[in-house]
Amino acid sequence: MIDFNNFLKENLNGIFTTVESGKPKSRAFQFLFSDGKKVYFCTENNKAVYKQIKENPNVSFCVHKPDFSYVLSISGKVTFTNDINLKEKALNEYPALKEIFKIPSNPLFELFYVDVEEVDTFDFVNGSKKEKI
Repeated sequence: MIDFNNFLKENLNGIFTTVESGKPKSRAFQFLFSDGKKVYFCTENNKAVYKQIKENPNVSFCVHKPDFSYVLSISGKVTFTNDINLKEKALNEYPALKEIFKIPSNPLFELFYVDVEEVDTFDFVNGSKKEKI
């Protein structure tokens, strides 16, 4: 199995894609942390991305090494969580989030995870690979 968790830890920023009106919608996003097949992110519940995920929980997240020598994309379905301990973890690990949300119980703060179903990778030596998780 591809170890996507370590790669995500080393490459936090990527492109997060949702579906809006039946079409892909992408934006820059930051990975927070993972637990097995659960890859965590956050947003505010007043943003378009939140509405898009609620309407269609199928998403993908693509990251790459700075030199583009290795690209990894995860895809799966989103589940929102109100676990206060996980929200606290996110705020403690990312000071910028703490600056925005202040407290884990902030009513705008939405923590969610992608339950990874598929991992796609690409590098110039091995080409493309796809793995169902």
